[in-house]
Amino acid sequence: MEDSLYPLDDDPRIKLTIGTKQHGDADGQFAFPAGLAFDHRRGLLLVVDTTNCRVQVFSCDGDGDDGGSLVSKFGEQGDQPGQFQLPYGIAIDHDHDRIFVTDRDNHRVQSWSLSNQSFLSCVGRRGSRDLEFDYPRGIAVDKHHRRIILTDTLNHRLVFLSSVDLSFLFKVGGIQGPEPGRFSYPSGVAVDRERHRIIVSDTLNYRVQVLSLIDGSFLFEFGSKGDQPGQLNNPQGLCTDNQGRIIVADGVNRRLQAFTHEGHHISSLHCGRGWPSAVAFDEQRGLIAFTAGHRVHVIGAN
Repeated sequence: MEDSLYPLDDDPRIKLTIGTKQHGDADGQFAFPAGLAFDHRRGLLLVVDTTNCRVQVFSCDGDGDDGGSLVSKFGEQGDQPGQFQLPYGIAIDHDHDRIFVTDRDNHRVQSWSLSNQSFLSCVGRRGSRDLEFDYPRGIAVDKHHRRIILTDTLNHRLVFLSSVDLSFLFKVGGIQGPEPGRFSYPSGVAVDRERHRIIVSDTLNYRVQVLSLIDGSFLFEFGSKGDQPGQLNNPQGLCTDNQGRIIVADGVNRRLQAFTHEGHHISSLHCGRGWPSAVAFDEQRGLIAFTAGHRVHVIGAN
């Protein structure tokens, strides 16, 4: 019975597992990790350790005992600059040597140095106007347009900020609804640079929306509520890989689902007892990392 609850423990596709089945606050342990980002230039994996209000950084080079060692950590609980209250999403901007973290319950975005992980700046407060947020969650970097995109979850919108100075640029959505281009508690966001698109997990509309990277206009959607292949139940984080496939953390269904760039279902990976909330792709090494419960697993993209 125990093995059936944790099928990933015996899955030969798993190259690396970090964390323990039970939550903890010791180094290398997590309490509901919710955000992931690969620093592919340094061979590192950054994990947002949400309830412990910190980010932990691990080596992801090597398999088994050779990988998953803790390199550093930053952040602590609080509401001052450089502190977190349930941080959630994370993204890396190599061009400006920065890490961006959505500080969910402080209703703001913080930036940190990628090189030395020192605190740089923060922007935001609770509200619905420009540079105000309501429990922001997902975040992604649009390198081409020098901006970051975040899911302003309880405001049911995407917000676009300058990646240079975190100034407000524009927003998409803002009225909750099932219509194309509207959202209901959006959570994950990813950029498909190859196809100039934004991919958004529209959580309580039980779908994924695909938008233009230029202006956020609606292109198409896929998914519906259910537990069959291609259906979704509270989709969370997502990412794209080098082949354009869209990988979705299908939360309540406790699985990852892979789709073509056109939104057609390819395959599923069941996570057992753990609820997946975040997924990230390492474009250098062809690895996919995902959270499941209080652990992080790394698999090959194929």
